[in-house]
Amino acid sequence: MRIGIIIGSTRPGRNGDRVARWVRDRTVEYADDTAEFDLVDLQDYQLPLLDEPVPALRAPGQQPHTRRWAERIGSYDAFIFVTPEYNTAPPASLTNAINFLHREWGGKPVAYVGYGIYGAVMAVQKLRAQAGVLRMADIGPQVALTLSEDFVNFTDFQPRELHTAAIHGLVDELLAWARALAPLRPALVS
Repeated sequence: MRIGIIIGSTRPGRNGDRVARWVRDRTVEYADDTAEFDLVDLQDYQLPLLDEPVPALRAPGQQPHTRRWAERIGSYDAFIFVTPEYNTAPPASLTNAINFLHREWGGKPVAYVGYGIYGAVMAVQKLRAQAGVLRMADIGPQVALTLSEDFVNFTDFQPRELHTAAIHGLVDELLAWARALAPLRPALVS
């Protein structure tokens, strides 16, 4: 199983890269060797605001950046979205990246690690709605990291130990869903 850990923020001075590396490290030390966890940094893709003339639901993207993004996302069996919360929503960079594709997301489970004033709970709710439309399996566990308790001075990421157990539970469920959906995926995305 290949799991993509998507860093949803591209903002200068972001915390997302540190949070995502922590997630990857916890998953790698916990999961068995049948699972591979990769960081997927949206900064590496420099996706413009959606510039495809035809929606992804109707036709694959034609722009080189869209094809590169589709190839990467299509190679995964499941995802963990690492997202901050800006004004009760996920960052536009993450929403935009999701909207570039359709088929590549379908039939795959997704889990969430959010960080913000209240753990990005409202941002994740919006991502859950988007996942449903894309026919993703939205799993229940969420890791909610708060700026007041998991960051020193709201910027230096130092997660509480209780989140390690939450990551383990998230990984268990994500991998179970990924394995269960694997034989069904071709029918779900056709």
